[in-house]
Amino acid sequence: MSANMVEIMNKGMKCLTVQMGIVEAEQFISFIIREKFDYTKWQGGF
Repeated sequence: MSANMVEIMNKGMKCLTVQMGIVEAEQFISFIIREKFDYTKWQGGF
């Protein structure tokens, strides 16, 4: 895993935990991993 990838993952986790809390952040990640979906289409709905 590259240093840049680790940095991006750390930033993402920080964003999620600050905005959602640890429990909801973990739930969000598990939903993303478990469900197959098109991220681009999903974001287009906002």
